[in-house]
Amino acid sequence: MSIAHQVMWTRLISIVEEQAQALIRTAFSPSVREAGDLSAGVYDAQGSMLAQAVTGTPGHVNAMADAVAHFIREIGEMAEGDVYLTNDPWMGTGHLHDITVVTPVFRGGLVGFFACTAHVVDVGGRGFGADGNSVYEEGLQIPIMRFATAAGPDRTLLALIRANTRVPDQLIGDLHALATCNDVGMARLLGMMDEFDIADLTAISDHIRTASRTATIERIAALPRQQATGAMRIDGYAAPVDLKVQLSTQADHVACSFDGTSGLDPKGINVPMVYTKAYACYALKCAIAPEIPNNAGSLEPFRITAPEGSILNAPRPAPVSLRHVIGHLIPDAVFDALAQILPGQIPAEGAGALCNFQLSLQGPDNARAEILTFNSGGSGARPAHDGLNATAFPSGVMTMPVEATEQAGPVIIHRKELRPDSGGAGRQRGGLGQYMEVGARDGWQMDLSAMLDRVGHPARGRDGGRNGAPTEIALSDGTKLRAKGKQRIPQGRTVRFAFPGGGGYGPPAERPREAIERDIEGGYISAEAARRTYGEEP
Repeated sequence: MSIAHQVMWTRLISIVEEQAQALIRTAFSPSVREAGDLSAGVYDAQGSMLAQAVTGTPGHVNAMADAVAHFIREIGEMAEGDVYLTNDPWMGTGHLHDITVVTPVFRGGLVGFFACTAHVVDVGGRGFGADGNSVYEEGLQIPIMRFATAAGPDRTLLALIRANTRVPDQLIGDLHALATCNDVGMARLLGMMDEFDIADLTAISDHIRTASRTATIERIAALPRQQATGAMRIDGYAAPVDLKVQLSTQADHVACSFDGTSGLDPKGINVPMVYTKAYACYALKCAIAPEIPNNAGSLEPFRITAPEGSILNAPRPAPVSLRHVIGHLIPDAVFDALAQILPGQIPAEGAGALCNFQLSLQGPDNARAEILTFNSGGSGARPAHDGLNATAFPSGVMTMPVEATEQAGPVIIHRKELRPDSGGAGRQRGGLGQYMEVGARDGWQMDLSAMLDRVGHPARGRDGGRNGAPTEIALSDGTKLRAKGKQRIPQGRTVRFAFPGGGGYGPPAERPREAIERDIEGGYISAEAARRTYGEEP
């Protein structure tokens, strides 16, 4: 029977990947269609996650792992044909711009659930940005509720959503795409159950969770029994933020505490605990048990805590719109401690936070457009390899193509290219950031909502590697802009970004000459930087 269970487990993983691809193909928002800012998963009848799609972000997936249990509690009695949704930051995936849709699966009785999440461009309020003083300013809040029954969607809910967003057609289209991709997964699951002649998912759920938990604990048991602390300082909003980590490896689990971390910020960069847990678990799992499939069983041995009222355990109604800017830096903070337990195995710091910005445009006849772009700095160098250029780690989302951004609204991308000399020097070089220049088309007024970090606190090198280059943001006339918050861009001006590079790994003096020559030939480093950093001109 274990062979059949293994086959079904593999089938579940392929089913949720098809679910995710269906969402990408049908979504209206470029953030989903082009960047893959989404998650998809299948759950047993008790709400335990059994499989996740490869496509998607760990912040969504690992946070969504806890979400279905909230739906079970809040909805109570469920019916075949029901579809539920929420964007509650504390019961979903951390901020109002992520909508989670859950569909129960019936085969005689309730046998499981499909869930998916997508980042939508607008949910009203102030818009996507850090400027809110509470969650009430950040957009429309949708509690856990029915989106549809067997008779169809709730028209009153759809009308309410339409009345509270700047891009109603896009948002409603995304809701239908989310519900439809769950239907795709449900059809494939029921077909699998017919093929294997099983009445429910109890046996396969027990097999997946037990096998995954056991395999993860075996990896943890092989670690040294040790305690370690880590810390990193990041830009924050108006004042720097300190992230502090204490790790303890035990026989059957890893404890990760964020005691000593900074308190709440008055602006919207605070992180609900569900999102802190998501990225802390991801960092630990990447380093300790990366090959074990992600599910409730493999996540259970990682125990994450943070003081309530800290920036990493923000209570309602704290503003949390840009929770990702802090949340994406959690893995590097965890790695700072983990590098002491696993020396020589942990990468240097990278850009961490996505280099996102949203453009709000107003044109002739009061025409309006909202454009969200996803961009990446460089990842940190690894012990045996250079960092990846312009790559989103830890989020895993894709950088949006220029063509897709310009098609979405009246903007021009004047420049988008790798940023030479931005990767930290080392035996292994940090990944490069990017240059980008953006402006509005003639006749349009543009507001920029910036969502950047690493301006005053660039990615640190490891084991003798040097820091990556910091973030820079300014108008085309040289006027500096704030890294976070909404700002009016004068007509005729463009915004110039320099996204950060990853830190280097190991002493620069140990970098092979042929690697330096290859970097110069490829334009990754300049000859002048090679002379200055490596002491000679190759």
